[in-house]
Amino acid sequence: MASANGNWALTAVAAAALAAAALYAARAAYDWSDERIAANERARVVARLNSVLEPALRGRDLTTTLLGITDAEHLGSDGPVDVFVLTDRGAPMATVFATVAPHGYNAAIDLLIGVAPIGTVTGVRVVRHRETQGLGDAIDIARSDWMLQFDGKALTSPPPELWAIEQDEGEFDAISGATVTSRAVVAAVKNTLLYFEQHRDELYARAAEAANAGRASPP
Repeated sequence: MASANGNWALTAVAAAALAAAALYAARAAYDWSDERIAANERARVVARLNSVLEPALRGRDLTTTLLGITDAEHLGSDGPVDVFVLTDRGAPMATVFATVAPHGYNAAIDLLIGVAPIGTVTGVRVVRHRETQGLGDAIDIARSDWMLQFDGKALTSPPPELWAIEQDEGEFDAISGATVTSRAVVAAVKNTLLYFEQHRDELYARAAEAANAGRASPP
């Protein structure tokens, strides 16, 4: 009887150990999967940085510093948004914001917005969206050149009150049949420029601090 009880106890312990190991493995796999998804998403964003830089900067060996910035009002997300400050031997050359346009037609729209040190837009591209096929998806540069109208624009050109679509008495063309999508993108670009104008020196100072601490790297 003692032997039988001992075998039962050993079996119970082994079963518990196997169950714990399985749970740990499942959690580890889940965490690893989440980390891999996040890493893949960030890699895709980094690969697109060149597309929103001035042509003369594309392909140059610039140092890139990644900052996490939280400002829901201007950058569209309650959580930290990736902001890339690109420098050449310490001199700021461009800043790229992974801004969110929270009021897309179907869902939030993830954007990359390049801004020159003088505050002009150097490029806007969509990273991810769920806008209506054949209408709102014209924000994708692969489908139309609608996004190119932002190139070279600044808060002074046009002035802030004209940063709106034509239907709202602004200066920007809207996508036919997709005014909600158009409004969302125009507002996101404007708000990003407002943030940059208000925090430019702070961004550059944080990037310089990170570079001095060895946390910056070539793209």
